[in-house]
Amino acid sequence: MTIRVVVVDGHTLCRLGLAHVVRAHPDIELAGEADSLAEGRLWLESGDPTVVVIARRLPDGDGLTLASALRTVRPDVGIVVMAPRDGDDALFRAMDLRASAFVDEAAPVAELLAAIRHAAVAPLSFTASDLVGALRRRRGGDLLSAREREVLALLTNGLSIAEIARTMHLSHSTAKTYTARLYEKLGATNRAQALMAALRQGLIRPEEMHATDHPKAAMTAR
Repeated sequence: MTIRVVVVDGHTLCRLGLAHVVRAHPDIELAGEADSLAEGRLWLESGDPTVVVIARRLPDGDGLTLASALRTVRPDVGIVVMAPRDGDDALFRAMDLRASAFVDEAAPVAELLAAIRHAAVAPLSFTASDLVGALRRRRGGDLLSAREREVLALLTNGLSIAEIARTMHLSHSTAKTYTARLYEKLGATNRAQALMAALRQGLIRPEEMHATDHPKAAMTAR
């Protein structure tokens, strides 16, 4: 699948730089550019992007306004918000508006490309660098409870919800609730996304991931 990307950024050099980055990768196609909220709205009304990369600061307003409007009418489109990372407020605003990803303006190119590809395949699943740390700071404590950490370990080992319930001596519905809470905290909608998010945030180690090669790891949580 070719990812059609629209870039909305008021800074010409930044917009051209993003356009150059996008053109350098065969799986990503630059579908359009806009330099303001107004131009972004006009382009999006007539275009059919897979992912929209929106700068938070635009000449005629806040890019999050465009992100919010787009998400309301196009739940299938990925939205990547770019903004300075001066605290966690912008990240949480992007997450609350159901953006797909938040990227610091100073982040490496590889991080932006990863965010675009994530947004293309999981537009309603949020990701950001240090998301777990930001959530921990918001809650003032550990992100995962002891039970949720146990569920994560069992998911990493490829167990199904029914097997997790038996292993932890829980009812099926309680095990499913713990799993759903874990997914929510990691910004995931399924097992694969949860494990990748946990890996990125250091909640599990790469050497533990070998267990997910087991056929059970491919089972959908029930």
